[in-house]
Amino acid sequence: MNSALETVYLDNSATTRVYSESAALALDAMCSSYGNPSSLHRKGIEAEKLIKKAKEQIAVTIKASPAEIYFTSGGTEADNLAIIGGCNANRGNHILSSNVEHPAVMSALQQLEKKGYIVEYIPVQKNGIIDTARFSKMLRKDTVLVTCMFVNNETGAVQPVESMGKIIKKTNPGTLFHIDAVQAYGKLPIDVGSLNADFISLSSHKIHGPKGVGALYVRSKSKLLPVQFGGGQQNGIRPGTENVPGIAGFGLAAEMCHNNMNQKIEKMEYLKQRLKNGILNNIGDVLINTPDANAAPHILNVSFAYVKSEVLLHSLENDGIYVSSGSACSSHKKGPSYVLSALGVDRKMIDGSIRFSLSEFTTEKEIDYTVERLVENVKNIRKLMKR
Repeated sequence: MNSALETVYLDNSATTRVYSESAALALDAMCSSYGNPSSLHRKGIEAEKLIKKAKEQIAVTIKASPAEIYFTSGGTEADNLAIIGGCNANRGNHILSSNVEHPAVMSALQQLEKKGYIVEYIPVQKNGIIDTARFSKMLRKDTVLVTCMFVNNETGAVQPVESMGKIIKKTNPGTLFHIDAVQAYGKLPIDVGSLNADFISLSSHKIHGPKGVGALYVRSKSKLLPVQFGGGQQNGIRPGTENVPGIAGFGLAAEMCHNNMNQKIEKMEYLKQRLKNGILNNIGDVLINTPDANAAPHILNVSFAYVKSEVLLHSLENDGIYVSSGSACSSHKKGPSYVLSALGVDRKMIDGSIRFSLSEFTTEKEIDYTVERLVENVKNIRKLMKR
């Protein structure tokens, strides 16, 4: 195929295109159901009903109760609320996490370290996945919290969170378990019962919902203290006037994303493998950083030798292809990816790493065009690099 495509968006792990239905509902909430959900009049009740419905829509996708869903401004706030609020509400000063967590988790843990908490980071294996036997040995009686991502945002590696939950509750039932499921939600099935999680973080804009809204699942018996204070909304756990348009759009996006989800997963997995095979069969000196097994269906991380990722990123952009050189939340920071460094990837290969992230809207034609342009751009960049 030689014809250029206007836009090939392969940066869905950074954010997604909003469903038109979700955007329309958010607009209607802004223009029609604009009352304050805490108000007792009809307009307030209209807004409150939208929040209630969104809770129900999200709860059913993870097999939770609507009363266990709390809305936040996004995944970052959900992570912070679970980690800091959970530790503040429970005894113990030891925390376990992995060394490949999202910056939202890492930064929250650094704040707790300043307050005297002891944070230990479980090193991942070369495939980016935690060894549960090693995790089990690091778990202590005074471990107040374990926080771990479900899917790594850079490599797509799926962590053994279900096994970790079983180990935690068997070894030390009092230890809280927080799962950052921002990259997993809508891409993998989530069942709060089988995960044994106390807290699960979700985000709207990763599943074709509006930006600026997320959710935290809080198990009904788990203790959690607020980290901000105000008018007592959401049982005082997350006070402040709710973002009704965003919440309504999030709820609808959650419902739409989970409709026929298995077929969507199969499609993304097929296209990811097509992209991977196209790269391996047509470009030499590459390293696939996404594991073959235990990987999410929508993320493929590839290192291209003798190429600078930023140069390749902008070259592809000129062809209408949008990708990432790492996590969007840390792309402005200098230095190599700490996630790929934790996997033992050579620094030169890290410098040439690109993350491709697909969605349910990605097409076979877009994948084939991306491979075609990758072959040409990598070839041209390597020629320039050798001069």
